Amino acid sequence: MDWSQSLRLIAPEETLSVASLVLLLVAAWGGDKAARLISILAVAALVAAGVLVAPALCGGAMGAETSAFFGQFRADAFASYAKILIYLSAAVSLVIAPAFFDRFKAMRAEYPVLVLLAALGTGMMVSATDLLTLYIGLEMNSLAAYVLAAFLRTDGRSAEAGLKYFVLGALASGILLFGMSLTYGFAGTTSFAGISASMTQGLSNGALFGIVFVFAGLAFKISAAPFHMWTPDVYEGAPTPVTALFATAAKVGALGLTMRVAFEAFGDQAAAWQQIVVFAALASIVIGALGAIRQDNIKRLMAYSSINNVGFILIGLAVANPEGAAAMLYYMAIYVAMTVGGFVAILMLKDENGEPVEEISRMAGLSRTRPGLALALAMIMFSLAGIPPLFGFWGKFLVFKAAVDGGMVALAAIGFAASVIGAFYYLKVVKVIYFDEAADVVKGESDFWHKLILVLSCVFISPLGYLLTPWFDGLTRTAAAALFSGL
Repeated sequence: MDWSQSLRLIAPEETLSVASLVLLLVAAWGGDKAARLISILAVAALVAAGVLVAPALCGGAMGAETSAFFGQFRADAFASYAKILIYLSAAVSLVIAPAFFDRFKAMRAEYPVLVLLAALGTGMMVSATDLLTLYIGLEMNSLAAYVLAAFLRTDGRSAEAGLKYFVLGALASGILLFGMSLTYGFAGTTSFAGISASMTQGLSNGALFGIVFVFAGLAFKISAAPFHMWTPDVYEGAPTPVTALFATAAKVGALGLTMRVAFEAFGDQAAAWQQIVVFAALASIVIGALGAIRQDNIKRLMAYSSINNVGFILIGLAVANPEGAAAMLYYMAIYVAMTVGGFVAILMLKDENGEPVEEISRMAGLSRTRPGLALALAMIMFSLAGIPPLFGFWGKFLVFKAAVDGGMVALAAIGFAASVIGAFYYLKVVKVIYFDEAADVVKGESDFWHKLILVLSCVFISPLGYLLTPWFDGLTRTAAAALFSGL
C-alpha cells in the first residue's frame, strides 16, 4: 500500500481532525468567551475541507486510484459530491447558531468542535468501502449528535430529545451491527468488494437476513418509515441549529452511506433489497404526509416533511441504476437548500422578547406584519411540496422519471398520487400566514446572517435555480458514475 497516496486521499479528514483537536484545546483554555472565535475557525476548517474534496468531483475521480488503506476508504467523485453538501450544511449550522444560543446564554465553546466531529464522521460514512470504516464513521457522527441534541441543558425538551436520540440511535446501531456481523459471517470479509464477490453465486438465507438487518439499521439513520419514530421528538426538542444539522448534513451522510452499501456491497443482489426500499419509500411518503397534517409545531411539521422527502429520495434508490442514483443526488442538493432555508426561517420567527415562535397558529397573518419572511416561508413550503415552477418540483420530477425509465411505473404512480396528500399541510402553513387574521406575534429582529442565508436559499429554489440544471446534471451524473465504476 502506498501510504503517501492514502494520506493524500484523506486530506479533508486530516484537516477536520487536526482542526477539531486544536479548537478543543482553545475551548479548554479560552472557555465560552472564545466560542465565536472557535466558530469562525471551525467554518474556515470546513471550507478548507470542501476545497480539498472539490477536485475529485470536478475531475470525475473514480477507479483504483481513489482507494486508500487497503480498500477501506474511497475518495471518489461520489464521496466528494456528498461531502461538499455535508460540509456546507455543517458550516451553515455554525453560522446560524450564535444568534440562537445567545438568547438562552447557552453558546458554549464545545458546540463548534462537536459540529466538526459530526461532519468528520459523516464524511467518513460516504467514503466507507468496508464495514469497519462504515461503523467508525457512523459512531463518530452519532456520539457527537447525541450531545448536540441535548445541548440546551436547562431545556426539558432538549434533554428529552437527546435521551430519545441516544436510546433509539443505540438500538439502530445494534441492529446494524447485527446485520454487519451476519454479512461478515457468510461473506467471510468486511470489504464491500469482497462481500459483492461472495454473493455473485447466490444468496444464502443467512446472508439475506444480514441484508435485511443492515437496511433496517440504515433506515433508522435516514429516518425512513417504519423506523422514523425518533424524528419528530428529536427535531422539535433539539436546538434549531442542531435540528438543521440533523436534517441536512446527517441526512445526506446516511443516504450516501445507504447508496454506497446498496450498490457496492449488495449491487449484484438488488432483487433482495429492492422490495425493502420500495416499501420504505412508499411508507415514508404516506406516513410523512399523514403525520404532518395534524401538527401545529413547525419543527415537528418539518420532521414529518423530512420523512416524506426521504421517501421520494428512496424511489431513486429503488430503481438501482445510475440514472436513479443521479436523481437521488440531484434531489439531495435541492432538499438541503430547502431545509436550510426552512430552519433559518424558523429561527427568524421570534416574538418581541426574542422567544421562538414555533406554533403555526401564532404565525397567522405573517404576510401583513413581516411580508418578506412570509414570502420566503411560502416559497419554501411550495418548493417542498414540489409545486412548479419552484426548484423542488425538479427533484421530484427526476426521481419519478428515473422510476418510469427503470420500468417501475407503479412505484412512480403511487408516489405521485401520495405526493398530493403532502401538498395539503404545506398549503395549510401558507394559508395561515396569508389568509388568517393577523396574530401580530412575530416581531423580533433577525440576524444579518439569517437574512443572507434565507435569501440565498430562496434564490436557489426559485425558478432561477433551473439555470443551474446543466451544471448540476453533469455533477450528479459524474458522481453516480463513480459509484458504479467498480461494478
